[in-house]
Amino acid sequence: MANAAIIREKLTAAGIKVYGGENAPYVWVKTPGNLSSWEFFDKLLHTVNVVGTPGSGFGAAGEGYFRISAFNSRENVEEAMRRIGEKFKV
Repeated sequence: MANAAIIREKLTAAGIKVYGGENAPYVWVKTPGNLSSWEFFDKLLHTVNVVGTPGSGFGAAGEGYFRISAFNSRENVEEAMRRIGEKFKV
C-alpha cells in the first residue's frame, strides 16, 4: 500500500485526477483532456515508457479511466512516477 500512496501523491502533483489506492493496490486515473483509455495508454507508453491497464478493458463504464497497479518494487514505482512527473504533460 506504500507504493499506492506514492503513485497517488505523484500523479496528483502532476495534475492528474486519481481515485483508489487507499484500500486496494490499484490507482485509477481519470484520463485527461478527453483522451480515451487507449489513447492515454499510448501516450503514457510512448512518452515515458510506463504501462497500466486501459479502463475500457473492464467494460463500457471503464472508458475514460486508466488503472495503475502498485504491485511492483518500490524502486520501479519511484522510477515510473519520476518519469511521469518530469516528462508527462497533461
